[in-house]
Amino acid sequence: MKWILPVSVILCLGSNSAMAEDIFGQWSRGDGNARVKIDQCGANICATNTWIKPGTPKEKTGDKLIMTISPASDGKYSGTAFDPQRDLTYKISVEVKGNNMTTKGCVLAGLLCKGVQWTRLD
Repeated sequence: MKWILPVSVILCLGSNSAMAEDIFGQWSRGDGNARVKIDQCGANICATNTWIKPGTPKEKTGDKLIMTISPASDGKYSGTAFDPQRDLTYKISVEVKGNNMTTKGCVLAGLLCKGVQWTRLD
């Protein structure tokens, strides 16, 4: 069974703007099929699909992932992400290194996990 984290990443970083600069912005998924904008949305951080390659199944522009995460170490975050389109909550980890980001989401108590590579666009 192949599945893709729909919108990517979501975090609740609090008010530390230095950390927020690491994750916020426009990102392109490694397979080239999606682009997201990660930004503050209320008390959370949202990753919103801004572009989806035509023919990409189960995703559309505007889909959103709502993240509640905390810093684990320099450039690394962990927590949960809620996908309202699928009514699923993922355990998520995020690692940002310069213009590269890796997200890993797990469902079913960590039994099914998927990692995704991202490149910063802005």
